[in-house]
Amino acid sequence: MTKFRKRLFEIVQIGAAKDLLSRSFDVIISVIIVLNIVVTFLATFKELNGIMNVLKGIELATIIFFTIEYIARLITADFLYPNKTKGKAVLAFIFSFYGIIDFLSCFPYYMPFTTPTGLAVLRLFRVFRIFRLFKINSQFDAFNVIVNVLNERKKQLISSVVLILMLMLSASMLMYGVEHEAQPEVFENALSGFWWSMATVFTIGYGDIYPVTFMGKFLALIISFLGVGIVAIPTGIISAGFVEQFSQINRFKGHGGGHELEFITGVLNESHAWCDKEINDIVIPPQALIVAIVRNGENLTPAQNMVLKSGDTVVLATNNHRDDDINLNEMTVFEGDKWIGKEINNLNLAATEKIVMIKRGNKTIIPSGNTVIKKNDALVMYHMD
Repeated sequence: MTKFRKRLFEIVQIGAAKDLLSRSFDVIISVIIVLNIVVTFLATFKELNGIMNVLKGIELATIIFFTIEYIARLITADFLYPNKTKGKAVLAFIFSFYGIIDFLSCFPYYMPFTTPTGLAVLRLFRVFRIFRLFKINSQFDAFNVIVNVLNERKKQLISSVVLILMLMLSASMLMYGVEHEAQPEVFENALSGFWWSMATVFTIGYGDIYPVTFMGKFLALIISFLGVGIVAIPTGIISAGFVEQFSQINRFKGHGGGHELEFITGVLNESHAWCDKEINDIVIPPQALIVAIVRNGENLTPAQNMVLKSGDTVVLATNNHRDDDINLNEMTVFEGDKWIGKEINNLNLAATEKIVMIKRGNKTIIPSGNTVIKKNDALVMYHMD
């Protein structure tokens, strides 16, 4: 039974390219998710009432598939959380982000059978089926890059969003102040001004509300110019994050074949140019990459928003230097390895070891703590003697 559940776990998880059955399952479930969303969309058209029974039949079939998949993930949860008991592993999956998405993907369909008919609002839960596409995509390298960029740049993005909200709030109060007397029914309160500022700052221009006074038009001109510049800030932050992420990945391209990579280490003093700066704000040589930071005897995996401090030992991977106390090796995870299916957070790595990169097929992944190790992954391991 354990062997069967283990194989079931390998199938329902995103599998290695050579596992034909697992990869086939990935393709099938992706098609079914898209089919379910399309059917739900088509069911809103009165013109298709003649084939409504067919659409309901397709929806039922996809929901049954989702339900079976959800049950399969429940009974194999202990492989996903190997350090927990079966009961705790099941609960951990149920209340995990993707477990909630799986549940909400199929549960709303059964609601009419368990609740009074008039609770049409419960149909809103059906939108969660769309998030299953994000669950599928989140296992692939391209989506991981997006998530990493948003996570690493979240402080800058939050700051820019706050700046935009401040501009909109200020604009709404100003416009209400100069337009309320001229258009009391249009600019009834500050909320009306906020609606106008949103349409103006984001260059939507609905045209349902606009200034008619000279001062109002003058303010609208200034706010429009400011809005174009400020709204572009988040786009620039995200674009810079993508460039940096792909540059970081490309620095490791070509390293492999099981050989040791070369590196250099250095200790930062108070006068060093990197001291008290975030990693994404420092200039790193083009053939180098920060792969680890040793702080007070603790090995830290560097993040782009990590601030370097005086006394830190910085480990740079490079083609031209070497330090005999530190090794950066590549190892391949073969079938049967106990690491397969485990998150990096759950691996029993020594305090001096870090996984700094994963090569999966033709993709290169900069891992996070919740990255799951797959069969045939090539791991770049950092180790300090």
